[in-house]
Amino acid sequence: MRALVIGGSLGGLLAANLLARAGWDVEVFEQASEELASRGAGIISHPELFQALKVIGVPLDDSYGVNIPLRGTLDRSGAMIATLASQQVFTSWGRLYQLLKAAFPADCYRFGHSFESLVQDATGVTARFTNGSAARGDLLVGADGIRSSVRAQLAPKAKLLYAGYVGWRGLADENAVSPAAHRDLSDKLTFCLPPREMMLCYPVAGFANSTRPGERCLNYVWYRPADEKRELARLCTDASGKSHGMSIAPPLIRPEIVDEMRRAADELLAPQIAEVVRHARQPFFQPIFDVESPHMAFGRVALLGDAAFVARPHVGMGVTKGAGDALTLAECLRKAKRNVAKALGQYESRRLRFNAGVVARGRELGAWLQGSNTPAAKRHHTPEAVMSEIAVTGGLASQA
Repeated sequence: MRALVIGGSLGGLLAANLLARAGWDVEVFEQASEELASRGAGIISHPELFQALKVIGVPLDDSYGVNIPLRGTLDRSGAMIATLASQQVFTSWGRLYQLLKAAFPADCYRFGHSFESLVQDATGVTARFTNGSAARGDLLVGADGIRSSVRAQLAPKAKLLYAGYVGWRGLADENAVSPAAHRDLSDKLTFCLPPREMMLCYPVAGFANSTRPGERCLNYVWYRPADEKRELARLCTDASGKSHGMSIAPPLIRPEIVDEMRRAADELLAPQIAEVVRHARQPFFQPIFDVESPHMAFGRVALLGDAAFVARPHVGMGVTKGAGDALTLAECLRKAKRNVAKALGQYESRRLRFNAGVVARGRELGAWLQGSNTPAAKRHHTPEAVMSEIAVTGGLASQA
């Protein structure tokens, strides 16, 4: 049985590795023409992600990520005003991509293949690419991310919904900050809560993907309001005056925009975290979106990860959600043997409601940042609430 995986980032590699280990002949098609660049993004690991990595054979030793036993909240002056014990492992996008890419056969990973369209019939599915090539298989997995071209063809009404704020991200060498800042930030997930904003900072693997102390990075994510028509449009305009719509490549962000963000960090954030922002290499921002697909199965085609559902990052389950999808897909295909359509129907029935719940939980946790004035939204923005609710799975039980 042959599977075509559209998208070679984390979700696609999780699916491809799991299907390959289940006996499938798998090819991955990535639109980028060369190795994906490391991104300044941290990843919080949850049980489903660990389960998928274990099946794939990724070593889950100290080199995988950084073990963080504590959460804390700093006020504007830099005083630690609250703490909470919370054992979690944090890794980086670059480190996880490196591990998953190494686990998959290099000769089955195709760069320079931008998906154009698909057609399917009773015996298989054919994918066509903008470079003129085509591939045929028994199954196609759309794992091409938030702006999925596969989703656009099969579920065109599932649109990106902008949440009204952006997430600034960056990585700073842990040795670049002062000893005092390093002491306060290097062993915990740290929050800072300016009015209607939220900052998170935590250690992850370094620029060389090392998790050893002294070779790591401090990662930050800073949620800030940005009106779509005025502020977001301004942020997404490059130095030549060209507008890039609702997103912009990090190298094209104008230096003055980055300078503004760093000045705001000095004015609004705890000084320890402002140091991290000051020393971060090539910070960038991501507009925060929601996406909900009405289906995850379309005959012989499955949508997976962010190609199907995009939840706000407050849930901390972007990659774990994709891992759960990939595990379930592989299991359903195994149980249904060669009946792909039956397997995908079971896959959708098991994952659709859960993924919708993750999206709903992300909206709930981000309502205050979006501008809601309800008491419930405000309650989610206290130090005690963010430390106990952000990037944990417990709040999903009532949603799924």
